[in-house]
Amino acid sequence: MKKYWLLLSLSLLLSACDNNDVGDISLGLFTTQDIKLNTLVDPIVTGVTCHVASIEANLSLADPSDSSIACRQTGEITAQMISQIDKSKSGEVVFTKSKSVLFKTMKIRRVFDADSQTLMYVSYSTKETSGSFKHSLSTVPLWGTQAYQAH
Repeated sequence: MKKYWLLLSLSLLLSACDNNDVGDISLGLFTTQDIKLNTLVDPIVTGVTCHVASIEANLSLADPSDSSIACRQTGEITAQMISQIDKSKSGEVVFTKSKSVLFKTMKIRRVFDADSQTLMYVSYSTKETSGSFKHSLSTVPLWGTQAYQAH
């Protein structure tokens, strides 16, 4: 029982240290779950900001896997930034957040679609829930930026 309280305390402490929280919406008086809103600036393409909404259970060791993501251009996007990103089909992880002490993680991966000159951001859970891996997609077209390259 002592281990449980230690893990719970550590989990609450670490979630309280999250400095990218921008919103916290209670789901009601008789629930311990809230919708947390986080902001993330792409570490390489700094002209893109993503907002992620996910459920967090305050007194649980595992949060639900559902999340939603919306990414927009909020600053300059240059060709130099695009030249630095991973352009493979699987892209690269730009953000990771633990969702339980049992190895469940929410990740955001950036994938570049060269044909449409679009950045795709996928939010997903690394653990299957109810027969499905939960995920959400948002796109940021490069049209109108310095990084856009006509074919």
